[in-house]
Amino acid sequence: MSSINTNPSAMTALQVLHVTNKALGVVQSRISTGMRVAQASDNAAYWSIATTMRSDNRVLSTVQDTLGLGASRVDTAYTALESAIAIVDEIKQKVLAAVGMSEDNKERIQAEISAYQEQLRFTAMAATFSGANWLSVNSLATNGHPADGTHKEEQIVSAFTRNQDGAIILGYIEIDVQSIKLYDAAATTNETMGLLEGLRLGTTGQRDNTAVAGTPGTLAATDGYAVASLNVVGHSDEQLEQMLAVVDATLAEMADAATTVGAIKKRVDMQKDYTSSLMDSIDRGVGQLVDADMNRESTRLQALQVQQQLGIQSLQIANSYAENILLLFRN
Repeated sequence: MSSINTNPSAMTALQVLHVTNKALGVVQSRISTGMRVAQASDNAAYWSIATTMRSDNRVLSTVQDTLGLGASRVDTAYTALESAIAIVDEIKQKVLAAVGMSEDNKERIQAEISAYQEQLRFTAMAATFSGANWLSVNSLATNGHPADGTHKEEQIVSAFTRNQDGAIILGYIEIDVQSIKLYDAAATTNETMGLLEGLRLGTTGQRDNTAVAGTPGTLAATDGYAVASLNVVGHSDEQLEQMLAVVDATLAEMADAATTVGAIKKRVDMQKDYTSSLMDSIDRGVGQLVDADMNRESTRLQALQVQQQLGIQSLQIANSYAENILLLFRN
């Protein structure tokens, strides 16, 4: 039946054209943005995952910056420790040179040792980066940590991740400052003082709370010496030999401290590389979720453009049926 009020063919052609135009709009949007999921309405689940992952990746960028800051602090401490070790080695040579010397010569040697001692303190105090100094410290200073001095470590934020429940977990690289410090303004006992200032027993070379400053010329079992306060004037050769043992033990502990800092430096560098790789991996994962396949979309665009043209022609043909009815009346 032919009708001028209802044209089923035109309605069908119009519906097909509408679907084609809608699909064409989607493809054009994907091509222009390069994204298959640009907003929540495209795919709510993928959009949500991608948004969270992008946010986490931005946080990882901050973690990488924090690692860079931490690496600078570690480098500063390591450089200062190397310099301090070289200075203490010079002091060791001067103490050895004082053995068997006259008092006049010991005074001259002590003048050099005193200059080295001042340089050691300056080196430790100058080992500061961004407000952090791990060699010249005050263990009772709050700095956001317990005021009773119970905080023994510094931390570098090294990781940001989530557990299976989605809760945030931070990772840290910890530095045991108490084991590497050279001076501590708040320490009151030999064993809690820095490596250079705590008195060490002349018999063992170890920091000991029973050690007391030795009396020049008088040898005692509790005689104690420290690199920071070493004085060769007036002391006997036996005492100088004990000083030499103390300086040697100090050097060994400073070498251990430098090894510790060096290991931390290596770990920070490794974590920086890992974080960079992790960020790239997350970017690839997000891309697989939301990025458009441009080869596929360009092929679909061409096909839909052809379908659109054919749909327009079909609609024109369907609309021409009403004109054919007029020919019947003309005849």
